[in-house]
Amino acid sequence: MLTVDFDRLGLKPGDRVIDMGCGAGRHAFEMYRLGADVVAFDQDADELAAVLELFGAMKEAGEVPEGACADIKEGDALQLPFADGEFDRVVASEILEHIHDDHTAILELIRVLRPGGTMAITVPRWGPEVISWRLADEYHNTPGGHIRIYTDQELKWKFVNAGMEFTGKAHAHALHSPYWWLKCAVGIDNTEHPLVKAYHQVLVWDIMKTPRYSTVTRLAEKALNPVLGKSMVLYFRKPE
Repeated sequence: MLTVDFDRLGLKPGDRVIDMGCGAGRHAFEMYRLGADVVAFDQDADELAAVLELFGAMKEAGEVPEGACADIKEGDALQLPFADGEFDRVVASEILEHIHDDHTAILELIRVLRPGGTMAITVPRWGPEVISWRLADEYHNTPGGHIRIYTDQELKWKFVNAGMEFTGKAHAHALHSPYWWLKCAVGIDNTEHPLVKAYHQVLVWDIMKTPRYSTVTRLAEKALNPVLGKSMVLYFRKPE
């Protein structure tokens, strides 16, 4: 389930790219498939170990083109262990809303991006997120949980004021917003609720099936994304 549009990011084979706060690795895996030189970066050693294992499995299965590279790096988003301008592309998906000192994290993301390079930042969208917060405190008030809700203008200007050029915005995952509202309404941990289970099965089916089998759900989500999209994606370019 990808949030970033890699065509819009300008990703090309051979580009050196960092997936900051990679988590389980969904974006890192796709960039590896597209032929990039990928660094999956996170502070969770266990998740990174699983990502590295899958990188190896992908290579053994012939799922990546010749010349593509992938590795992991554990560290702190506030002190990225990379040189200035080391990366052609930067992806930070659903991570800034967890970081107290987001200003320093933003400056670090910009620092490691080369002049002329591009960046994709995704965070939960303001409207759907506000509804979830109001329905259930436990949705966000947990260790490592969401500590803020960004508006699009707020996040845009944090990057523009730090020297980046804003190039566009998109929304994604509209079908996931009602799912989380439902979970918040019946209890975040109530995974056995029949409505939650039924909705979850629809989402899994949509993700796992090929587009020709899930045309209806894909078209519905595309139409609803501008209104209900759970994630907001902002794209930036670092001036030459």
